[in-house]
Amino acid sequence: MTSEAPGWGAIDARLAELYPDVKPKHYGTLHRFALGGPDPLDGVSFYQRVEPVPHWHTIGYGMSELYAKETDNPDESGWGFELTIRITRDTGDTAPPIWAANLLQNLARYMISSGNRFEPGHHINANGPIRQDHETALTALTFVEDPELGTTHTPHGRVQFLQVVGLTTDEYAQARQRGTNGLLTMLGERQPLLVTDLNRPSVTDDQASRTPSEAGRGNDGP
Repeated sequence: MTSEAPGWGAIDARLAELYPDVKPKHYGTLHRFALGGPDPLDGVSFYQRVEPVPHWHTIGYGMSELYAKETDNPDESGWGFELTIRITRDTGDTAPPIWAANLLQNLARYMISSGNRFEPGHHINANGPIRQDHETALTALTFVEDPELGTTHTPHGRVQFLQVVGLTTDEYAQARQRGTNGLLTMLGERQPLLVTDLNRPSVTDDQASRTPSEAGRGNDGP
């Protein structure tokens, strides 16, 4: 893969630093988007994690230039990032959450069709549960730099790993009003590495139980 897809190889090399000698569960796209297929991401890899909480670390391939340099910006590969998401995993569960791969594909479709890109601190309303076949309070998404993968360099330019994080409706409202910094700090205290847990309650429940002075210290500015 490295000689024909040096961008892909560079991403794999960064993942190998975090996951030495680990072979992920990988799902490739049969009909590539560049050849008329429906899925912008050419593949999605799932790494099974135990620490700091059991979860699936999910990484997409396709928003950066995996095969050849096509854009004019030498410093950035493609869109400049690849999407990731971390999903809670039940102990003993070995079946990757395919819905998470579909979510990343949908986000990629949205960006390509709209021309809008995501960056850390951005947020978007999913207009419904982020997993359609599961009862969850998470109905929106925000984005942060993946806390472990960060940013890497490829032969085609810089690639940031942009992690998707699920938000409840009221968390999304707070993010729109005050920004995401304070919200993500609170969420990170509850969810290490900002793992998305479909069954969690809103962190604003914690805010409601704090004194006004305590709550004020955790707020962002407009």
